Amino acid sequence: MNAQELLEKISTQCDALRDLLQEQTPLLRDFSRRLLQIIQQLRKNMEVRDVNFAEQFNGYVTTLRRTLDEIEPTWTQLRGAVRQVPQENWTGDLVLAAKGVNSRAKALSRACEEFVSEYESFCKQYKNFTAAKLQVWLLTSCQNDVVSLADKVLFLARELARKTDENREPMPL
Repeated sequence: MNAQELLEKISTQCDALRDLLQEQTPLLRDFSRRLLQIIQQLRKNMEVRDVNFAEQFNGYVTTLRRTLDEIEPTWTQLRGAVRQVPQENWTGDLVLAAKGVNSRAKALSRACEEFVSEYESFCKQYKNFTAAKLQVWLLTSCQNDVVSLADKVLFLARELARKTDENREPMPL
């Protein structure tokens, strides 16, 4: 893969990961809302109406874990491929594409921050909840992996922007 193809592939993968996080954030928000309702019902000694919550939550985190496990090798491969491209191949004509990757990585980082915010909200609700066996440890694992991957992508994007900018020819006066 040449440098241009790598930039296009990274852009596509950034968008796909950002879209995934933007899909998952409202789902996690809904689980947080449902958990709050369950906790309130338990505090008032009311019958819990959301009897499928634990099963649905555990299914959600299992699916999320599987999806993240499928995405990780692609990013590992792309980061390795970037390291294999010689410095001189990151030419100045790729500056715009590299800046586009950087912009997409920032959008991914913002989507990650929103997901983490919902995760933290869920955990605040969950800390006093023992009525059901929820796989929150798996959600924590997913959250940690998402943050780590977003950080790596953001670093990679900044590095690509720097490499292409260094090889840019100076503007004639």
